[in-house]
Amino acid sequence: MTREQVADAVPLEPFQHWLRAAVPASSGPLTITHLSGGSSNLTLRVRDAEHDWVLRRPPMGAVLATANDMGREFRVQRALRHSAVPVATTVAMCDDPTVIGAPFYLMEFVAGTVYSDADAVADLTPQQQLAATDHLIDVLAALHAVDIDRVGLADLGRPEGFLQRQIDRWTTQWERSKQRELPIIDELAGRLARSVPTTTRSAIVHGDYSFNNTMWSAEDPTRMVAVLDWEMSTLGDPLTDLGMVAAYWTGAGEIMWRSRAPQPHRIGTGFPDVDHLIARYERSAGHAVPDLDVYRVLAVFKLAIIIEGALARIRATRPDQDTTGTEATVVELAELALELADASSVIPLRGR
Repeated sequence: MTREQVADAVPLEPFQHWLRAAVPASSGPLTITHLSGGSSNLTLRVRDAEHDWVLRRPPMGAVLATANDMGREFRVQRALRHSAVPVATTVAMCDDPTVIGAPFYLMEFVAGTVYSDADAVADLTPQQQLAATDHLIDVLAALHAVDIDRVGLADLGRPEGFLQRQIDRWTTQWERSKQRELPIIDELAGRLARSVPTTTRSAIVHGDYSFNNTMWSAEDPTRMVAVLDWEMSTLGDPLTDLGMVAAYWTGAGEIMWRSRAPQPHRIGTGFPDVDHLIARYERSAGHAVPDLDVYRVLAVFKLAIIIEGALARIRATRPDQDTTGTEATVVELAELALELADASSVIPLRGR
């Protein structure tokens, strides 16, 4: 973001007025810089003479309240502050959109490294690579073990019927965004609908858990210091998180990262395979994860539909752009999901 864009995102005068009331200890001139974000929620660093904060707000322009819910992010991180899940310390929430143009919140700045690609983990030893992977999974299991009543999040979502609603939601999203007929998507939707487990667990679900959404200590690169980006968090079936981790770790990740630097776990000899991740989760969670194939197929099915939605937006806003690669990505993801379904031990998922 340019300096002008930062000023538009956080108008200084009204923000300072709010800050003096919300955080009386603030002092001295403010410095506001862009940290990351743009297509999702914006992340900016705010510093005064004594404090170092992070401000989160929705992207500029019209957004969906359900997709950019600042109050949800703030509430979940505040509730988890004393749990086994590392999160940034929240400072203050502003739900008045007239202050800077949208709701926002402040949290304390956390120093660390996001393992966003292979370059970010290039200096880790094989032992550290394995230890970081295990810790990534251990923290996910710890999140799913949080007592929602004790931390005050029992009303965060509707866990009953969560998996079926996810399948219905993404099937409907396909119908709304599809740019061509793809019978393979329809086949997957039908198989998933017939494969919903009779018994599922309920827990806090992050919604987009991966190395990319976690921060790691500079002193000990195997220790996570914060889970980031809670905008999709809710109450639901925790295996949807594990299914997405498995999808990113394997073929879907290769497809999605094809035009970017390799994912962090695709270099070195210490990063284990996906079977290790699943076994580690079972060990940390203290229970088996039956029917995980359903969740892995759902994750790849969802990614295909997300890319189709991106294709629809490109065609609507930039009709002259070549979309051949994007179209092919959707097909590749759908074919991968069908391969996973065909090889599953879950009989309805195999279409039989």
